[in-house]
Amino acid sequence: MTHFLFISGAEIFFIMFIVVMVFGADKIPGIAKGLGKGMRQLKDATEDIKQEIQKSADKQGINTDFATDIKKEIDKVKENVNEVTGSIKRK
Repeated sequence: MTHFLFISGAEIFFIMFIVVMVFGADKIPGIAKGLGKGMRQLKDATEDIKQEIQKSADKQGINTDFATDIKKEIDKVKENVNEVTGSIKRK
């Protein structure tokens, strides 16, 4: 049985049943469309904020390469952990 965000299939079915009972089947596509638009606007706003921060940092001469350096270090640690656990998983 698969779990999506710690919710089982029966729980998802029950939630969908309640949604249909409360809003009606004819309103669900409109609600989903509205949620989709809202999520898209949130994603666009987040991207705009990231770009503004990057522009501001570039204008002020702030080095933002630290994020890539941190990611490289995290990747190295992951590789080391995989090397150690790889032999354990095989046994």
